[in-house]
Amino acid sequence: MVGSASVLPAAHKTANFHGKTHMFTRGRPLRLAYFVSHPIQYQAPLLRRIAQEPDIDLEVFFSSDHTVRGYVDQGFRVKVEWDVPLLAGYRSSFLPRWRDAGAEPGFARPLNHCIFQRLEQGGFDAVWSHGYSTANSLRVIASAAMLRIPVLLRAESTLHDRERSPTKLLTKDLFFRVLRSQVSAVLAIGEANARYWRHYLGEDMPMFRMPYAVDNAFFQRSAEEAAAGRDALRAELGLEPQRPVILFASKLQERKRCADLVAAHAMLGAARPCLLIVGDGEERKHLEQQAGGNPDIRFLGFRNQTELPRFFDLCDVFVLPSRHEPWGLVVNEAMNAGLPVVVSDDVGCQEDLVREGETGAVFPVGGVRALAEALERVLCEPGVAARMGLAARARIDAFSFEQDVAGLRQALAWCVPGFSAIPCGIALDIPARRETSD
Repeated sequence: MVGSASVLPAAHKTANFHGKTHMFTRGRPLRLAYFVSHPIQYQAPLLRRIAQEPDIDLEVFFSSDHTVRGYVDQGFRVKVEWDVPLLAGYRSSFLPRWRDAGAEPGFARPLNHCIFQRLEQGGFDAVWSHGYSTANSLRVIASAAMLRIPVLLRAESTLHDRERSPTKLLTKDLFFRVLRSQVSAVLAIGEANARYWRHYLGEDMPMFRMPYAVDNAFFQRSAEEAAAGRDALRAELGLEPQRPVILFASKLQERKRCADLVAAHAMLGAARPCLLIVGDGEERKHLEQQAGGNPDIRFLGFRNQTELPRFFDLCDVFVLPSRHEPWGLVVNEAMNAGLPVVVSDDVGCQEDLVREGETGAVFPVGGVRALAEALERVLCEPGVAARMGLAARARIDAFSFEQDVAGLRQALAWCVPGFSAIPCGIALDIPARRETSD
């Protein structure tokens, strides 16, 4: 529901912010409440960016604090303490909890209280919920609806889902009929996610593009800085000069299907590339057995977010062969480092980011031979991977926090009277507001 650019009429008030003239049609900044399960390393820089908007007063509410106090990640099977700031640069608080076992969040873990009171007393103009599949998020959406506060919904869901019984599918359809009446608009992270919303909430549900993005500037800058230490890292890992390197970086879980990559690696030609596997998890022992001590395959364990750019810079192609992968933000990271990417067709971002033969390759999930052939297409001759990497770097620029802020503003302008989609006075066409009766 995003149209072409148009010019808004003169604003009631102007202000100068970061060297630009901004327009306000309201007497005060819009109060936006964002509810999310826990501080997330990918989201923190986006929240800092939104907080910079002079006419958006953002307040973030977290259900759990487990990521800021250190925890054992059930996927990586290691204790994780993120080395990037998770709470700096925006206003946030942790909701009080009735139930919190100290583990990763689940449907009813933790169970928060005071959600309705925070919304009722906060003077919020809009609520943004990340997800709808926990008890807390459902209570957020229902509370906002009771208080007649517009709700924006963002989630990772796609139709590439696990098989469901007819009874579960019917239950899901009935659930979305109720949910639809409580949601003002949805924020689509990509094409697969947009199809999901249209399927379950209908073609007339207002939808705004807010693509899944990472901190492009950080990863591009980090990759450039890592280039100076490339030879040292290659020597540290014992990699032969000029030999192609394939990178996998994710949790070692069955659904990530790293075993398919190990098998495909064995099918490659005589000048077989090295394969670096960054990550840890329940499948590591099995994968090491499958590799059988092959010196061309290195298991490097879990690496924190600030360490990854060194490996992106070192490698020639990044691979994510997952099943049931709603998006795959690590693909964004790799593309920011100028890497071509090879992903399965069950990775949610592939429709948006991966163009066959241009930015990488896509293969059918579980197709080991097809994966090997995709790798050969990328690494077949000198210069092909580098050319694709340049195209990947250019492609990822369209999936940035600036696009996220623009999409969020459009959604807010649609559901909050008087709020301008673009502060500088130029806005994209937005749907006519849906009138509701008392």
